[in-house]
Amino acid sequence: MNERKDAAAARPGQYRPNLAFYHANAKGTGCAMKLALHPAHDDVDGCIMMTMAGQLTVGDCRGPNPVYPRFDWDGRLTVKLDFSDLTRIVQVFRGERESVEDGKGLYHTTSRFTTRIALRHLVEPSSCYSLELYRSSRDGKDESSARIVLSDGEALGLRLAVESSFGVICFGIPTLVEHDTAAYRREERAAREARDADAA
Repeated sequence: MNERKDAAAARPGQYRPNLAFYHANAKGTGCAMKLALHPAHDDVDGCIMMTMAGQLTVGDCRGPNPVYPRFDWDGRLTVKLDFSDLTRIVQVFRGERESVEDGKGLYHTTSRFTTRIALRHLVEPSSCYSLELYRSSRDGKDESSARIVLSDGEALGLRLAVESSFGVICFGIPTLVEHDTAAYRREERAAREARDADAA
């Protein structure tokens, strides 16, 4: 581990902020979503990690002791959104496309699973955005999915957050690199002494 990572890990109280959406409903079919920004560093590309979890309980917010809905974070679905994925998602949020890849979605494949990311703009019964994850095992024995519906306002905020993140996703967080000017000063001094010697 390099010194920069060691120093970052040593500072107390650090955490990675998440942009979170909690959409519970009375039927217990809601969903929650968290997004975490991972800047590029060293030779590692930046990304946004997106995690979705289905609703577990309805809860009851009536009375003096409300019980809030819970979500199935143990059974969560997580996917890494890289530069290419994010550009296609932003196109939908900007209204340049009605859906990602004309409804085909984006596919991520590993040795064990295939994950499909689907985003589309809906106009009925009202304008909103449907974001879905589908994951299936390569042997077809395990399937899971999660879906969240974002309002126009939520989609706008998410779009602006993603767009403002592209700089650190591509280039990381800029740091001040110390520059040793001693060699430059020695060269300048030698050149000045040489000019003085010629003038003499």
